[in-house]
Amino acid sequence: MPLKIRSRIIVVSLSLILNMTYAQNGINCHRVDETGIIKKAFDSFENDLFDYYKFGNDSIKTYRTFLAEVASLSLDLRKLPSSNSIQLAREFKKIADNKNSLWIRLSEYENQEAVKKSSPSTNSKKNEEEVLIFNYRGGFIQCLKNTSDSDDFKEIIDTLEKDGNVSTSLISQRIYYITDKEFCAIEIKNFIAFDIYYSILMVIEKAFK
Repeated sequence: MPLKIRSRIIVVSLSLILNMTYAQNGINCHRVDETGIIKKAFDSFENDLFDYYKFGNDSIKTYRTFLAEVASLSLDLRKLPSSNSIQLAREFKKIADNKNSLWIRLSEYENQEAVKKSSPSTNSKKNEEEVLIFNYRGGFIQCLKNTSDSDDFKEIIDTLEKDGNVSTSLISQRIYYITDKEFCAIEIKNFIAFDIYYSILMVIEKAFK
């Protein structure tokens, strides 16, 4: 009997360790997407970043330099993105049509908030291309927030949930000042990849063939 109990304890312990490892590596968050495009896009983003800045394996320096250039509007968008990342941005744009997408129409996002406040919603102008913003209330970003150990990161997301119409430059500044220990987390790297990098690419993709 003690042997069986001991075996069960070992199994439960291993299960807990594996779950913690998955959470730390962001695996569960990537699993929110059944198509696999999120994982492909993140890998493409990191390849672009490390190829462009050439700081070797220095992840903090690479990411911080990227954020600093976005914040100061000095990023060379002609040279950084690969054709693969541009194509993935176009794919994200095509599927931004429901509340679970990584990006959502600004009018729909604002309407959700209007419903919460029981105030009338605003309609977008006809014949005008809708603006897309990152879906801070979607399953992927909520997973990143809930698995993160950074209170600063969670506070940033909480703020953006209420008002998502914030400039990429300002968001980059906020993320830049997160401490090194928390900055290396996969949740924050994923956030940078999608809310900053791909949000920019979705705007400029028309300039590329």
